[in-house]
Amino acid sequence: MTVRVMLISPAMNAALREARFDGDAPLDRSGRERARAAAGAVPGAGPALSGPSERCRETAEALGLAARTEPVLAGWDLGRWSGRRLDAVTAAEPAQLTAWLGDPSAAPHGGESLRDLVGRIGAWLDSLGGPGAPDGDCLAVAEAAVVRAAVVHGLRLPPEAFWRLDVAPLTLTELSGRSGRWNAGLGRPLTAPASG
Repeated sequence: MTVRVMLISPAMNAALREARFDGDAPLDRSGRERARAAAGAVPGAGPALSGPSERCRETAEALGLAARTEPVLAGWDLGRWSGRRLDAVTAAEPAQLTAWLGDPSAAPHGGESLRDLVGRIGAWLDSLGGPGAPDGDCLAVAEAAVVRAAVVHGLRLPPEAFWRLDVAPLTLTELSGRSGRWNAGLGRPLTAPASG
């Protein structure tokens, strides 16, 4: 059984511009406009999914997708750091931040560890390409951390590789294959098709 999982990272919002930890905020005007302009570049697929964040849901809508919210695609649970700026956490909790960045099992913020995030997203990914799952495509708008976790799991990378993967707003990452054997196409920008 072969499946193609297409993950679109959401458009820009103020929280991303301000380097906030998973700040669930609406798209800013620029992000909304860019998502609308990219709607024609979204690959055709069956039913679409969206992470539950406002940013993911608004991006899906701006892209013209009638996406169903999928709770398992929630962004990384960063506990008490959620919504805080990176520089504020660095100043207030330098040892905890260092532990979090260096140990995939650490969760000094009280939320999910990196291992937990990769495990959650990996279980979802494997359910799509596992026994009994239908063949076909899955298209989802998901936070960058979710996309990175899917790539780490799908390619069987060490969890530390998560920190070396960049996922820009409004890019498409594809995983194709099946549970235990995935291939990746990373970070294709969604751009409006050329007119003419």
